[in-house]
Amino acid sequence: MSSSLRSYAALVVTAILGGALAVGAVALLGGLDGDTTTTVVQDTTPSVRTQTAPSAGTTMSVNEIYERAATGVVQINSQTGATSVSGDQEALGSGFVVDKSGHIVTNFHVVEGADEIRVGFSNRDTVEARLVGNDPSTDLAVLRVNVDANALTPLPLGNSDLVKVGDPVVAIGNPFGLDRTATAGIVSAVQRLITAPNQFTIDHVIQTDAPINKGNSGGPLLNDRGEVIGVNTQIETGGISIGNVGIGFAVPAETVKNVVAQILRNGRVEHPHLGITGQPITSQVAESYKLPVEEGILVESVLNGTGADRAGMQPGDTQVVVSGETYVLGGDIIVSADGKKISTVEELRDAIAAHMPGEKLKLQVFRDGEKTSVTVTLGRQPASPQG
Repeated sequence: MSSSLRSYAALVVTAILGGALAVGAVALLGGLDGDTTTTVVQDTTPSVRTQTAPSAGTTMSVNEIYERAATGVVQINSQTGATSVSGDQEALGSGFVVDKSGHIVTNFHVVEGADEIRVGFSNRDTVEARLVGNDPSTDLAVLRVNVDANALTPLPLGNSDLVKVGDPVVAIGNPFGLDRTATAGIVSAVQRLITAPNQFTIDHVIQTDAPINKGNSGGPLLNDRGEVIGVNTQIETGGISIGNVGIGFAVPAETVKNVVAQILRNGRVEHPHLGITGQPITSQVAESYKLPVEEGILVESVLNGTGADRAGMQPGDTQVVVSGETYVLGGDIIVSADGKKISTVEELRDAIAAHMPGEKLKLQVFRDGEKTSVTVTLGRQPASPQG
């Protein structure tokens, strides 16, 4: 697997959750027999313990952030295919320490399929690492190294929900193998959507202009308090370059916390899924086709055997084109989930993500012009959008 900090497919920044859907659509596919995580070593450590962050209101210069955090950033080398005809393939990336037990966070694509993983520290020591677990759906992985706790500098995880456009940020990583390189910039945008290695969508992604390149994958994006607010994961090059053009993406810290906690607790990550594809209503569509509501999610298809299918959710059956965009009408229109209004695919995905597989999600839908309630038992996200 390449070490590149990659732009999967064309890195379509839309509301697509996997699959070949129209821009603005969402694929919420799942079944109780699916699983998204490959686990190599299960670890029973219950939680992530990180160092204490600076007191509220305290900000630091780029140098101060670097001096505090650089020793907690590691270089990762993974060897893949040692027994293959083509021989070894080496991937280079970054990662960072999250606790004194030796757990390290990096990207899934940095260690995907690796036969051997080695971690390099700031003192030039290199040790073998074990893969505790990974999650292709968020492009995250957790490693563990067996070193003395005194040699580890855990980096504190911040609250990515508080991040705002314009906030200063620092990225630390190993671009092109240049170990512990610091770059600085700002948060360029929030709530971006990017495509994970398994073609599902990663939500709430932070966009930054801090230069990140090949080898930065898995390294931390830090705020001006020295807290990790994201894991640098992808870059967009616009097809004109293989290097940085000022558009990078980081998986948000709140997602990292959830994924790491699940891996440390269970050795795997489970993502709930509804089992539909859908698209948000526009005012033009609502007016043109006299829909009963002006906001909501059109259920375009329902995947066989999923929670949505078992709950009797109805897919659309009439395809129309409005302003060059294709919509499928005639099915259920989702207007709320667990009592909260739903008008965007992001809101629906958040409502689903608040649950675990096997839990129930109560939906309010309009069906044949009448409002009704549907209770869905959520399934597990399959390995890919195609199931």
